[in-house]
Amino acid sequence: MAKWFSFTASRDWWYRYSFTSAGLRSLLTDLGEGTVMHCWVPKCHRQTKPNLVLVHGFGANAMWQYGYLLRHFIQRFNIYVPDLLFFGRSFTTRPERTEAFQAECVMKMMEAHGVRKMSLVGVSYGGFVGYNMAVQFPEAMERLVLCCTGVCLEEKDMEQSLFVVSDLEEAASTLIPQTPEKLRELMKLSFVKPVKGVPTYFLTDFIDVMCMDHVEEKRELLQTVLKDRKLINLPKITQPTLIVWGDQDQIFPIELAYRLERHLGENAKLVVIKNTGHAVNLEKPREFAKHLKSFLIDSSHDRVD
Repeated sequence: MAKWFSFTASRDWWYRYSFTSAGLRSLLTDLGEGTVMHCWVPKCHRQTKPNLVLVHGFGANAMWQYGYLLRHFIQRFNIYVPDLLFFGRSFTTRPERTEAFQAECVMKMMEAHGVRKMSLVGVSYGGFVGYNMAVQFPEAMERLVLCCTGVCLEEKDMEQSLFVVSDLEEAASTLIPQTPEKLRELMKLSFVKPVKGVPTYFLTDFIDVMCMDHVEEKRELLQTVLKDRKLINLPKITQPTLIVWGDQDQIFPIELAYRLERHLGENAKLVVIKNTGHAVNLEKPREFAKHLKSFLIDSSHDRVD
C-alpha cells in the first residue's frame, strides 16, 4: 500500500479542493531576480471587502494550517494565503534568508495583485514575517494577529535555557523533522494532547510529502531568526495587534507572549488559550477563530462607529 497510497497527499488534495470550492485559486507570481511566490488568491476580488492575509509557520503547508479558518472569514474578506519562500511552491535563487526579505516578497506579491491595504494573521514563523511587514510597510498594515510568535526572543534565551531544546541544531532537527522519531517529538512539543499511536508509515508519509524540500534553506531561515537577536533592536509597531498564545507552548514559551505585550504597550491585546500548546490554530481552532473574529470583525466595526 505504501507504494501507491499516500494519506498526506490525499489530504492535501482535499484541502486544495476545499480552497477552490471556497472561491480561491492557486497562482504563481514572478517577482523577478529568481524569486517566485505562490499564493491562494480570490477568484473574484471585491473592492467592497477588506483584505486578509493568512501567513503560515513551519510544519504542514499553509492549506493545512488555515483550512479551518476559511469558512469563518471568506464571506467578510478577500482572503490571500501565500507560501513563504522555500515552502510550498515559493522559492528564490537569491541568498537572503531574513524574515525582512520574506516580508518584502509577500508585500511585492500583494502589490502585484493590486492590494495595498490589508490585515494579517501570522502563525509562529509567519508572525515574524507579518511583524516585519508592519515595520516596513506601516501604511499597508491595518491590523495584525500574532499567534505564538516569538519575535521578542533573544539569542541569549537559548543559552539561558528558556527553550526545551538546547541549541539551534536541535531546534532545526525538530522543526524540520526528517525521521518519524523527530516528527513524534515535534507533535509532543506542539500539542498538549498529541495524537498517540500514529503508525510510523503515516509519519514517514507526512515527512516525504511535507518536509523533504528545501531542508537546508529552511535551516538557514531558522539560523537567521536567532542570530544576534536582541529585544532592544526590535522596532515597536503601532498597528492594533492581537497576540494569541497557548498557555503550555513548549516551542515559544508564554514568557515571550508577556514580553511582547509589554514591548507593544497599549496597541496590543493578549489572549491566552488554556490547555493549549504551540499549535493553537490546530489544537483549539474554534476558540482561535472566535478571538480572530472579535478582533478583525467586531473591533474594526467598533472603531469605525
